[in-house]
This record gives sequence, structure tokens and C-alpha cells, in this order.
Amino acid sequence: MGHIVVDHKEEVYRVLAERLNSNPVGAPVNEVLMKILHRLYTESEAMVGSKFPMVPMKLDKIAGITGLAEEELLHILENMAPKGLVLDLPLQDGTYYMLAPMMVGFFEFTFMRVREEIDMKELAELFTLYIETPGVWEEFFGEGNTKLVRSMVYENLIPAVVDTEVLDYERASEIIRKSGGGALAMCACRHRASHLGKSCEAGGPIKDVCTSLGPSAQWLVRRGIAKPATVDELLRVLENTTELGLVHTADNVLTQPTFLCHCCGCCCVALHPAIGKDKLPVQPSNFMPALDKDSCVGCGTCANSCQIKIITMRDDGSGAEVPEFDKERCLGCGVCVATCPSGALTMSRRAEIYVPPENKTELLARIARERGKVK
Repeated sequence: MGHIVVDHKEEVYRVLAERLNSNPVGAPVNEVLMKILHRLYTESEAMVGSKFPMVPMKLDKIAGITGLAEEELLHILENMAPKGLVLDLPLQDGTYYMLAPMMVGFFEFTFMRVREEIDMKELAELFTLYIETPGVWEEFFGEGNTKLVRSMVYENLIPAVVDTEVLDYERASEIIRKSGGGALAMCACRHRASHLGKSCEAGGPIKDVCTSLGPSAQWLVRRGIAKPATVDELLRVLENTTELGLVHTADNVLTQPTFLCHCCGCCCVALHPAIGKDKLPVQPSNFMPALDKDSCVGCGTCANSCQIKIITMRDDGSGAEVPEFDKERCLGCGVCVATCPSGALTMSRRAEIYVPPENKTELLARIARERGKVK
């Protein structure tokens, strides 16, 4: 009788993949994911990751779960953290450890800096192939009512009549000011695209643009993934990317967001795959573009500037072309309004105001419930 040979090493990576997929925002298991994990994790790191608890825990608790001595486990975790595979979170009663998800997580941490010890081009190709696999992008950005990320309106376009009603969570500048400073790193999405031989069609910068805030920024700086930045430096990045017509996005939370991205439709792993899809990749802002047809000159600048191409120029019946908006997929970012040369477009408040989850814990709990991962 023949013997069945079990590849224990491969099984370790398979269990790690299943563990990552069990997160509220998972990582669908397929052969491309397995290739990515083999390139990022050593076998011992994969074993530790595969047994990681779902909530942050201290070293002694994780040692008990993994069966490793604390000293050996700490050595492994200290090797994983600089690679962005594990987050070590210093709190008042000690350091807690958390396994980084893929999104938002070790995808970004991999491409937020230049790394010499791995083949970045190969990883860029693998991550791209993975995200383009049916069902993967939907897991990250398209499923459920609660989105991982939300869009933010250009503040200078907020109508004066509602300006006093706009709360701090709707203003990117206020989020930055309240943070007291943060960190800047490479744009993971544009860096990934550069390894594929693509340059950003919107002219979006790669270096010193991805904005992190709060404890997340502190961790990224401590682990050498990002560099510290003042409030003024972060505000300048916000201003520059607004001038470029990029979409501002942040964690879909009410308090203490951890990141602020400046996204383009050509490179962004959230926005680019959304072009032509029915599903919104992010929670839209509380604003919508409004058109004054009498002022519209039919130039099509708004349609060309839209990062996810939801504006189409149509004949209004009189022979004149005017923009038609897919309101179900509009991000409410204000890019189109900012580029309108005739002033025919303005931003108006949506009838129903969206209030994000209070914090990251509530956000992930909502996502997990909607996807049936918890009761």
C-alpha cells in the first residue's frame, strides 16, 4: 500500500492563510496568496502567525497558545514586526501583539518603503494578480454596508450655508490638527504600480505622501517604515494632493483615524478596480456634486477628472452636452467640482447624513457581523 506524504511546511502556510482569512476583512485563500505568504514569512513566522489570537495579547499569552518559550517567541516577533507582519502595541500595562491583516496591513507595510531583502517587482506582480482575482477585491472593499475606508470632501468646496454643520470628522485638516502630527511614507499603491512599469496618470507622488496618524504613525516610525512629520508638513501634503485632484480617504471611523490616503484611480488598489463596477469601494462623503446646466459649457473636464469614471457626457436634448453622474457610485470627494472651469458644479449636502463607527473596534465588529463571522 502506498504512503500519503504530508507536506508539513505547506500545511503551516495553509493554516496561516486560513487565519488571515478569518479576520473581519479577510484574505481569500488561493494559490497566489500562498505564494505571497511564502515570500513574506519564514516557516517559523508562519507557524506563529497561524496560531495568533484574534485580539491583541501579551507575550506570555501568545507563548501559551503557540507552545513556544517566551524568549524564542519574542525573537520571532521582533523579526516579524519590522516587516509589518506583526504590530507590537505598547500600552500602560505592557506590550500587546497583533497579527497584521493583509488590508489595511502588510500589503501597505510592504510597499511603504524600499526593501532590498525581497524581490519587490515579483511581489508587486503577485499582489496585483491576487487583487485582480475574482472575489478578492470584493472582500477588501466591496462587501457589506460598512466599508473599511471612507471618502472625504474637499473642504474648500463645502457650501457656506452648511459650513457650521460640518463636524470635525468630515474635515481632513481637522483630523490632522487633532492628531498633533504623524508620519509620512511612500504611497504603497503607486510604489507597487512603479514596479509594474506604470507611472501615475494623475501625477500623484510616491514618496512622503501616505499619511499615518496617532499610535499607528508612532509604530511605523519606530519600525522604520515611515518618517515623522509635523502638522504643518501633513497639511502641505493635503494641500498639494488636493491641487493634483486626488481623492482623500481615511479609516471609516469617527475618532482617532490611523491613516489619510491621497488616492488616484490609476494606481489605488481600492479605486482602480472599482471603475465600471456597481459596488462602491469606500463609504462616500456626506456631499454630492450639483449641476447648474445654464452655467455648464460642456467641456467634459469633470468627466476627465473623476478618478473612478462615474461621470458621462450626455446630450441634454438640445444638442448641448452636460455631465451625467452615477449618483449611486459617487464618492462625494469634490474632485470634479474643483476642476470645473465655469463654476457650473458645486457641492451640496446629502439628504441623509452618514456617521461612521465610533472607533476601529466598532468598525471591525460591524464588518464581522455583516459578513457572518461573529454573531
